[in-house]
Amino acid sequence: MRKVKVAIIGAGSAGLSARREVAKVTDDYLVFDDGPLGTTCARVGCMPSKVLIQIAHDFHRRHQFTSEGIHGGESLHLSQREVMAHVRRLRDRFVQSVVESFESWQDKLICDRVRFISPQVLQVGEEQIEAEAIIVATGSESIIPQSWLDFQHRFLTSESIFEQQDFPQSLCVIGLGVIGIELGQALSRLGVNIEAVTLGKSIGGLTDPQIQDYALKIFRQEFSINTHGVKQLRSEPDRLEVVTDTGIIRAEQALVSIGRRPRFKGLGLNKLGLKIDENDRFDLEPGTFQVKGESIFVVGDVNGQRPVLHEASDEGRIAGYNAVRLGQSSECFQRRTALTIVFCEPQIALVGQTYQELTQNEIDFVTGKVCFEGYGRAIVKLEEVGLVHIYAERDSGRILGAELFCPDAEHLAHQLAWVISLKLSVAQVLALPFYHPVMEEGLRTALRDAADQINTQHPPLEMLRCQETIVLRG
Repeated sequence: MRKVKVAIIGAGSAGLSARREVAKVTDDYLVFDDGPLGTTCARVGCMPSKVLIQIAHDFHRRHQFTSEGIHGGESLHLSQREVMAHVRRLRDRFVQSVVESFESWQDKLICDRVRFISPQVLQVGEEQIEAEAIIVATGSESIIPQSWLDFQHRFLTSESIFEQQDFPQSLCVIGLGVIGIELGQALSRLGVNIEAVTLGKSIGGLTDPQIQDYALKIFRQEFSINTHGVKQLRSEPDRLEVVTDTGIIRAEQALVSIGRRPRFKGLGLNKLGLKIDENDRFDLEPGTFQVKGESIFVVGDVNGQRPVLHEASDEGRIAGYNAVRLGQSSECFQRRTALTIVFCEPQIALVGQTYQELTQNEIDFVTGKVCFEGYGRAIVKLEEVGLVHIYAERDSGRILGAELFCPDAEHLAHQLAWVISLKLSVAQVLALPFYHPVMEEGLRTALRDAADQINTQHPPLEMLRCQETIVLRG
């Protein structure tokens, strides 16, 4: 039996980050991945989707040319085959960049399927490998309900959509989470007839009821949306029928984006007697991601906690740091401020604590609001739409979170995440510089609205006082 200090299952974002931490201490490790290599983000997630979304945004912009005095936009046309060839070309570039990073440690990579024999022993082919610590970072995969498998020949998922040469004339998008709203809107703008079905109003993860209703109104200007879910699926020779409470949607194919599940089928984890809940989640030590009572760490999308790349990378680093030091006292690390960005248009972003979390936890908070309709910079950009809510603690004025549905939310959300991480109050942020005319001024408007509602008296001027008194001499 071969013995190693650390075994890492999965060479995605979390697994690769874990490997880098382990390699700082020892070269006594192995990484297992049965492929395809290149990370979920680069192959079927963040990167190819953003290429497709960028093309859709550029093409959709033609509708505003005439109002700016730019003529000829109505004659623009696209080739879906060339669009998808461009998406795959850039996708392959991103993947290649990841794969090339393997070269310096190729001798540590085993491209084969692996499974647990015991909590510390793995089986790969004919060989058994005992590891002092094992990191599971196998990612996630699209959910297809068991009762829908008979229709899967008409399904697209995030794993298959970027392999299409072109798209059908009609497509039903089932589920408007991050993937559904991003790809659904992009395909609609690329000429596909989109009809969407989702359950509830939480488009892109939004939880604030007012912003949910506003976003729903805006998106319905581009394609139809049913918020009561799928009642039944039926198959016809040339189409799929999606039965809803208001009628039947007939489409050539469906994009199924109702969520993702941990990918650990075949790993044998169910035979280890580990505690796993009904959502296939492990009982992990907070701050270390170690399975309680075991030398196993579960990180990245597979643990279902924060399924985004930067969080997976952080979890991998934490697990790698502790796994290679197993037997010493474990180090707990503080999570970064929660940050989710959805690249639809307008963009959606969730920062810190959401409206739902604050409400469920019975936090006493105020909501500062800004609407970008009639807002200077938004008018200039011809993007006069959007709503932002910033949540602050009523007594102290400390900023707790925000939900955004507006242009440039990807940038505004980062700035809010930074000030939340620094535990700044509304008054402290209002003392920071805001240029004119920029979208960031909208944050100041929302913060001023919040300042008028908090119990703490705010300064007479939105400026910091000098440390020493300045005497004016005349």
